[in-house]
Amino acid sequence: MFFNKRITKRSTRSNHSAKQTLRAAFLCGLTFGTMNAFSYENNYLVGRGMHDVTGPAAEVGLMGYANLDQKSAGIHFRQWSRAFAFVDPNEGKRVMFVSVDAGSVPQSVFQGVMKRLQLKYGDLYNERNVILSATHTHSAVGGQSHYALYDITILGFIEQAYDAQVDGIVASIEKAHNDLKPGYILVNRGELTNASYNRSEEAYNNNPETERLKYGSNIEKPMTVLKIIQEGDNEVGMLNWFATHPNAMGKDHQVLSGDNKGHASYLFEKGLKGTTYQSNHDFVAAFAISNAGDMSPNVNPDSEGRGPTADRFENVRIIGERQYEKALELYQTATEQLTGSIDFRHQYVDMSSTVVSGDFTDGTQVTTCVAALGESFAAGTEDGRGPDIFSEGTTQANPFLQFITNMLVTPTQADLNCHAPKAVLVAQGKTSPHPWSPEVLPVSIQKIGQLGILAVPAEFTIMSGRRIMGTVEDIMSNQLDYTVVAALSNAYSGYVTTKEEYDLQHYEGGSTHFGPWTLAAYQQSFYQLAVDMLPANEVPENALNPVPFPAAEPIPRDLTGETINFQTGVVHDQAPIFKSIGDVVQDANSSYNAGQTAVVKFWSGHPKNNLRTQGTFMKVQRLIDGQWHTVATDNDWQTKYEWQRIDGFWGTSHAILTWNIPTETESGTYRIKHYGDQKKPWSGKIEGYTGTSQSFTVN
Repeated sequence: MFFNKRITKRSTRSNHSAKQTLRAAFLCGLTFGTMNAFSYENNYLVGRGMHDVTGPAAEVGLMGYANLDQKSAGIHFRQWSRAFAFVDPNEGKRVMFVSVDAGSVPQSVFQGVMKRLQLKYGDLYNERNVILSATHTHSAVGGQSHYALYDITILGFIEQAYDAQVDGIVASIEKAHNDLKPGYILVNRGELTNASYNRSEEAYNNNPETERLKYGSNIEKPMTVLKIIQEGDNEVGMLNWFATHPNAMGKDHQVLSGDNKGHASYLFEKGLKGTTYQSNHDFVAAFAISNAGDMSPNVNPDSEGRGPTADRFENVRIIGERQYEKALELYQTATEQLTGSIDFRHQYVDMSSTVVSGDFTDGTQVTTCVAALGESFAAGTEDGRGPDIFSEGTTQANPFLQFITNMLVTPTQADLNCHAPKAVLVAQGKTSPHPWSPEVLPVSIQKIGQLGILAVPAEFTIMSGRRIMGTVEDIMSNQLDYTVVAALSNAYSGYVTTKEEYDLQHYEGGSTHFGPWTLAAYQQSFYQLAVDMLPANEVPENALNPVPFPAAEPIPRDLTGETINFQTGVVHDQAPIFKSIGDVVQDANSSYNAGQTAVVKFWSGHPKNNLRTQGTFMKVQRLIDGQWHTVATDNDWQTKYEWQRIDGFWGTSHAILTWNIPTETESGTYRIKHYGDQKKPWSGKIEGYTGTSQSFTVN
């Protein structure tokens, strides 16, 4: 099978990494560890940008656990789109990489962003040189997809959530484009071992022993870091890829959050670099996801879906800090410069009917399957179990479940045979008038010097990610020293496992849409892209001759205007008689000690009235020389804005603002201020309001 090529390459890669480490150590020794002794050429144009993409903070389903009861009810901290532009000034080629705090970047959002970029820049940025990669936080709202499978538990397409994501991504790209200046990029790689565990170890262990021994671990340890510097040695950004799920917050909490990767970005941006999140020249630090399909941050397997502690917020903090600390270490010790061309390749592939060469399978030519989910998909994972009627490892279909789901769509015997040993629960690729999930999907490679970014529109397990990296490395060994998987990019289509993992039908295998040879189809596609990226004289003589891409590239559906929504909008907001929106319901105490918690409650308007993009629903302010100065907002770790509906008929609700006062807080006079918007009864007019707690001292 094709994975053997990956094993050989990985050994070569390990030797290369050792050489790089020795070279860096030697150089550091010569210069006594001082970065000033290094001289780097400004060989690229580089730019960065960041913009708020936080969706509706009330009564919209969160994307990740398919939990109907998990609807947004406030903000722990905001979600952001972080964009990086890279241009080769000699050849003029450019790429844009964007990491988005989101459960996914569905195909609809990618299409919406591309339309907007076309209007702004013509063909400068397009579907072939832009990667939009979701961090996969499970604590951001859904409802942005045009495909029904991903909107069912959200109760339909949510235009407001879609607009927030598209607008914010476009704004971040525009900032990165406008920020382009001569500069350079340093790269570094290290290992992080305490921020993930393999939640599907039994399936992983079904991979060949020789393959597993080459890696020596059932977690994906490497973290790859880019240090981005503009002329004048101005450090402007950090971008890294690491494999762990951002789902430490769990399926019971309802406040919006970037989870552990969002918190790591916050520590790097605000804690280290003083980012304000308002300036167009802020430092931008993105913690992107890679092949993390079976990598969980909930590192205590004995406590289902939890770890390191029983406190979800504490787990977000701990796993975020661990990623931040490793990224900072690699950032500060980076010495190797990315040099060489910038290039890209992209292709749409119909994953429901791809003919795959035997070079990528067990030696026989196969065809992928029309999309279907297995009963093991509904079982959920160790991070969050589904209904008891389902269980992982199911390969014998339940006749009762088949009877129910066949009322929606009936798979043929050929479909069932194609997906075997999956016990098909629903063949969402055969629904009418459109499939419930996309089948024409993007694959792409961005090359920045000796770095290759492999964009995939799904969640790849660590071994499946290793295999596609090996596929590309084998062909581009003279061009690339580093490869990373950029998962959940430009569309979303469930999981991708190896054939061996698929055969055991754990959650990830049951969620692999296109059958047992899905990964093989991706390997073939990336092989073709990699070969096409090489100059003709560099294509190896022993290069494979896989099934070529179709002469006519398939085109993804654009289902704009064909979605449905089952949610009602905001009717009106009002407070009880003799009260007004913004009035205090529960006031602050007169004094607190640092380390205590202040909680204030107000009569509130609905957060959907105004998302307060690039703004806030709350401020903690300190009185200095007669002026109030903001010390924290709803984007800070120590605050929490919660929204609670009191009476739907009368339109009453509460805003609950919490400030966990840091132990290092300076003594002084403080207050907590609430910002919101009210939809007036009868007129429907939306007006802003504020509410303010009494002043209190912190000692």
